[in-house]
Amino acid sequence: MAADYIEELLDITDLDGDIEISVRGGRSYISVTSNEDSNLRLLSKPETVSALQELTRIAVQAKTGDFSRLILDIGGSRETRQNELSVLVDRAIERIEGGASSAALPPMSSYERKLVHDMVADRGFTSESEGEGRDRHTVITRA
Repeated sequence: MAADYIEELLDITDLDGDIEISVRGGRSYISVTSNEDSNLRLLSKPETVSALQELTRIAVQAKTGDFSRLILDIGGSRETRQNELSVLVDRAIERIEGGASSAALPPMSSYERKLVHDMVADRGFTSESEGEGRDRHTVITRA
């Protein structure tokens, strides 16, 4: 259903893209890719992808009555965001190595916080999520 929703959106907006679907760890991953000459980059900004992901989740939930744990990637936007998160983690760790007791990152989605927790652990530090709702963020400390 989610792929159909995205495909219809692409048709309405006259954007070119190929849709790939996979399931990993109980989450559905929908990737929209295209050739280099495509106008798909118009939708690949992280804020736009997040908004479209939420709209797609709502559409699926409206039809099925079940919460959807889908992850949407448009034109490599997830990899771009993962690289941005890696830079944030590196800067936070630099602050800790420079003497700070902890470093807080900005609020982000649960999926992004999960990525951050994994990155932090890989670098030998610890992290916890703090706050509620849209203010939920990750705080990094020494292990």
